[in-house]
Amino acid sequence: QVQLVESGGGLVQAGGSLRLSCAASGRTFSPYAMGWFRQAPGKEREFVSTITRASNTYFADSVKGRFTISRDNAQNTVYLQMNSLKSEDTAVYYCAASDRIYSVYDEPRRFDYWGQGTQVTVSS
Repeated sequence: QVQLVESGGGLVQAGGSLRLSCAASGRTFSPYAMGWFRQAPGKEREFVSTITRASNTYFADSVKGRFTISRDNAQNTVYLQMNSLKSEDTAVYYCAASDRIYSVYDEPRRFDYWGQGTQVTVSS
């Protein structure tokens, strides 16, 4: 059984920064991709960023240039550094991991494991 545990969410003013972390625990596994999605109230879960085992990274247009993603394969941990935060970034952020190989990891259905979510609130 694999568990993903997020940390690092909180309240920040617009223009500020937060760093989210997600640690995978349980059986030994090395997911092909780990990523972040977010869900604001009344909206569908949306793609934020993904990093593959080979460290290829992908970002939603809305966060490009502001967010960076990194991964520690040895620790099965993924990080999301969020800078220049905006009020529209407010959401619950979910960590996800995929055991499957795809050319793109930008849809929730491509992921096998999910964290419980961490709230990020950006005040304007």
